[in-house]
Amino acid sequence: MLREEILYEAADLKDVIHDPSVARLVINKDKVISSNLVEGIEINTESIKDGVRVRLVVKEGKIIIKPVHLCFGVTAENAVQNIEIDAEIEKGASISLLAHCVFPVAKDVLHKMDAKIRLREKARYSYFERHIHSDSGGVKVIPRTRVILEKEAKFKTEFELVKGRVGLIDMDIESECGSDSIIEMTARINGTEDDRIIIRETGYLNGSNSKGVLTSRVAVRNNASAEIFNKLIAAGDHSRGHVDCKEIIKDNGKASAVPIVEVRNATAHITHEASIGSVDKKQLETLMSRGLDEDEATELIIQGLLN
Repeated sequence: MLREEILYEAADLKDVIHDPSVARLVINKDKVISSNLVEGIEINTESIKDGVRVRLVVKEGKIIIKPVHLCFGVTAENAVQNIEIDAEIEKGASISLLAHCVFPVAKDVLHKMDAKIRLREKARYSYFERHIHSDSGGVKVIPRTRVILEKEAKFKTEFELVKGRVGLIDMDIESECGSDSIIEMTARINGTEDDRIIIRETGYLNGSNSKGVLTSRVAVRNNASAEIFNKLIAAGDHSRGHVDCKEIIKDNGKASAVPIVEVRNATAHITHEASIGSVDKKQLETLMSRGLDEDEATELIIQGLLN
């Protein structure tokens, strides 16, 4: 199987790779191997050391109906991949992106991403990122994202790594909200063996009536560890936010959660909820009473948390 075919199959791109109505960008290590544009989108790429720089623009007022498919992957066992993204969603524009990061045979792969995203007034940006890793744990993923939202903009991102070994994930995402803007950031990660998970999510609710929700769902088993740092700062008049972190541990897994809520305006309000522990005993007993053994019941509960 050709290397590009490995990426297409792993990222479930085979049905859209030849569809001219679907925008896409597929990068294997430092090479663009497939791309397609639709009206309203500009994508320019530039080679950099061990990777690619991407400039994405959605033109003012353009509504991109079908999700844009992105695939950043490495089909070699050992490699470094650097992805730099500069995205601007112009006034009143809207885009949804479905991104796959694919490392199917990785033994020693470093994937670094540095993204800067600006949403102009009333822009919409939805980003779902799914990671597909090998079972060796030989992947290090280090993404850094900075987001600026202007008035009435909405930013939504979901990060999912629930299949294959995590290896190391060290994720840092920070957003600044203008008036009446909304951020929703969600991470779902399943760690096993000696995987290490670090999540840092920060939202600055600077504008009046801005809103933010930070959600983390993490499971750690065997000797895996997780450190979650979620922070919301409410400075705008009547800004609202919520931080929600739930972690399940099993075996010798270790987990910590640090929800930080900071209010700098008497009219603002932020809530938080964090829980860490083993699977719920009552849920476990209920599932086992229906014929599942303890391991099967535990796995079902964990998958319920992550889905």
